[in-house]
Amino acid sequence: MSFKPHPRSSTCQVSLSGPWAISHPKTEEISKATCLSLLSVFNESVSKELPEWEKAREEFVVQWGSLGTQWGIPRTMAQIHALLMTAPEPMCTDDVMERLEISRGNAHTNLKDLVGWNLVRIITKKGDRKEYFEAEKDVWKIFITISKERKRREIEPAIHLLRDCAARTKDEAVGPGKDFHQQMQDLDEFLSFGVKVADTVISMKHASALQWAMRLLG
Repeated sequence: MSFKPHPRSSTCQVSLSGPWAISHPKTEEISKATCLSLLSVFNESVSKELPEWEKAREEFVVQWGSLGTQWGIPRTMAQIHALLMTAPEPMCTDDVMERLEISRGNAHTNLKDLVGWNLVRIITKKGDRKEYFEAEKDVWKIFITISKERKRREIEPAIHLLRDCAARTKDEAVGPGKDFHQQMQDLDEFLSFGVKVADTVISMKHASALQWAMRLLG
């Protein structure tokens, strides 16, 4: 079933086919209100026809987007990642736009960022000019990738800043200046230790890392 609103009329054209076909002519002039009502019923029917795993997937994509904002990741970027991560096949930009109901520019920007994070790779198909996108599905590899990227983008610049501040105040012998210098050194030591622990964990295989964590947590 398709709907075509008339630009200068309060009516629209509805084309009925398949299970929606009626015994009357397949194209009728109806009011826009009726048109929207039929479209709502049609969309609800399609939604009900989705298999249970697709309904659960839609919920996952929405919630993953909400979680992403808590981690400092744009909602749409997180939703696209969730969509691709759970997709049975690679998806093109048009597929992402249609599924999430977002603009081409929005989809393109966030797909580019996901590729930059190494969470999504570009796939080409022979005879098809479109670019397709495929997300890493292995949870351990996703964790390693995100850890490495956050270290490069966030932790390493922070450590560089702390060390620069400490170096600039190394001659402070008394008072607030000395306290500030010590704070910078303490923060540097703490973050550097965290980096060493993270590097140790991500260098392990999945099973070994789990065993190490279980021993650590007792």
